[in-house]
Amino acid sequence: MINLIIYEDDKDLLEGLCQFLTATNEVSVEACYADCNTIQADLKNSTANIILMDIDMPGTNGIDGVRIAKIVKPEICILMFTVFDDDKKIFDAICAGADGYLLKKTKPEKIAEALKEVLNGGSPITPSIAKKVLNFFPKILKPDTERLTEKETEVLHHLVDGKSYKQVAAEMNITLETVRSHIKNIYRKLHVNSMSQAVAKAINQKLI
Repeated sequence: MINLIIYEDDKDLLEGLCQFLTATNEVSVEACYADCNTIQADLKNSTANIILMDIDMPGTNGIDGVRIAKIVKPEICILMFTVFDDDKKIFDAICAGADGYLLKKTKPEKIAEALKEVLNGGSPITPSIAKKVLNFFPKILKPDTERLTEKETEVLHHLVDGKSYKQVAAEMNITLETVRSHIKNIYRKLHVNSMSQAVAKAINQKLI
């Protein structure tokens, strides 16, 4: 079960999100906040396993909120949900510890899929944002890349297209565990630790 906290100062958007996510019967919205000013206290007794985090909020912004949350509750997953697609905001959010990055124009059903994906160890990221990640990691992308298998390349291609692990499994007619196994191999071969880095390296070295 997804136990969710939402930080979002747009009341209309927040209400719509809560209604849709609750209706999926897979998400329990534990609490909603208009800013991160009390995030340390918010998380101390929380049972939430995911945060959906806006960036531009009054007082403590979402990026600082990510940093605080990861100190208070390191195991919590944080999915950024914002209108910002500029390089610095993306870079700062990922470096602060964000596990994924979605734009607010993302369809509600895609948001629900992304929440499930991040809870299962994935790093959902809007495809247009994935391409921008190229700007972030030029120094960590090592040249000695081990060749990916045909199946691993296909998995990576689907993920760059914004598909969830479940969708990849369905497309390739394989199990979810097999998808995760391929992803572990991709991380090892590309010398990366997250899907955003894997996507960046794949695009940069024209592996897909």
